[in-house]
Amino acid sequence: MITGEVRLWKLTRKQIREHLRQGNFKAAILPTGSTEQHNEHLAIEHDTVSALHVAWQAALALYPQVVVATPIPVGISEHWMEWPGTLTLKPETFAAVAGEICDSLRRHGIKRIFICNGHAGNGSLREHMDEFGKTMDIDVRFHSYWEAYSAALVKEQMESNDCPAHAAEFETSFAQALFPENVHWEGVDYDAEQFDIESESYRDADPVYHKAAREYATAKKGRMMADVAIDWVADQLRQMLEADR
Repeated sequence: MITGEVRLWKLTRKQIREHLRQGNFKAAILPTGSTEQHNEHLAIEHDTVSALHVAWQAALALYPQVVVATPIPVGISEHWMEWPGTLTLKPETFAAVAGEICDSLRRHGIKRIFICNGHAGNGSLREHMDEFGKTMDIDVRFHSYWEAYSAALVKEQMESNDCPAHAAEFETSFAQALFPENVHWEGVDYDAEQFDIESESYRDADPVYHKAAREYATAKKGRMMADVAIDWVADQLRQMLEADR
């Protein structure tokens, strides 16, 4: 088992300097997530910690070639602002923060950056990849970790046949497997609540997602789906590392 430290914020400046001098940390993963509502039962940090876990384990699999940058824990979540606790950034602010982190890594000599996303609302960042790549002269790519899953795999593993959905079967399974302390069913009685959901596009989905999470989510499913995502991200990074050899 590889146990080396790959999380940037856990390392000292000496350790980072020595890694770079030895030719390690040839690539970086930047996890992006959100701080937003995840139905009645999931902690609002879910998107961030799920992306971070996938990034961390993928980097460990490639140790010592890849370092994990400090995650961006607030994303583009204006569509969830009716739910207290949600935090949001404007798309241009989010892109600027991501870009400046990428540029910081570039200035330290890391020119291959994989943005591992855990929140669908951050998808507009993908549109900036060509711009980042050209202006910074780096190989930078944006992918949500669930891009690892084929339609056939989702159909095979998810009884709801829905992924990623929102705090439904998939995300709840993921949390049950990796951070069960973030799943809170105690005291939850969805049908007893009187929700006046403003979002017309989400209003009908909220109870459906809750039901799927309650009835279908299991830690076993979450562990299997996490492993697939970790392997996929690690493979994407291998391709980046080999691209100009």
